[in-house]
Amino acid sequence: MDVNVENDRASDQPRVLVVESNRNFLGVVARRLAELGHRVATADNAHSGLAELYRMPVDLVLCDAKLPGTSGIEFVRMLREEPVHRELPVLLIVGRSDSASAVKAFAAGADGTVRKPFHFEVLAAAITRYLERSESLKRLVQDNAALDARVISRAIELREMRDQLCAVDSERRRLAAIVEGKAA
Repeated sequence: MDVNVENDRASDQPRVLVVESNRNFLGVVARRLAELGHRVATADNAHSGLAELYRMPVDLVLCDAKLPGTSGIEFVRMLREEPVHRELPVLLIVGRSDSASAVKAFAAGADGTVRKPFHFEVLAAAITRYLERSESLKRLVQDNAALDARVISRAIELREMRDQLCAVDSERRRLAAIVEGKAA
């Protein structure tokens, strides 16, 4: 079942998807993130999480590695296979003594892990950092696209100028030939 908690703040606030099967824990994390000003969407399994991602884009995913059915690690793999979600920051929550899950999380494409139990302030700081990095990457991609558009525009202009120059040169040669023909 998909449970959504949307903060009423402006839509420019970061949107975080929390995927966690423990509803109590899910509710606490969602409430605390909303108190920090994030818009929060929640899902209690990987399939609901994917559905939520298609319903409305998010800026970051926080997911438990040990989800029933499709694991959080497999969820990350599925996200990384889709071009639209390839750069989406994903943090996986792993158990304190579960180093194997942390290694698998990184191998699947997770950007980071958070070990349970955790201090919420540490989680909030990690989320803020990953959101800032993601926003910087988005700006860089936009700037590169703008530069690419300018380069293409300039290349088209240069091609048009070259064509005009060739036409002028051809006309000059024709006129020179006429003048030389009359002079002879």
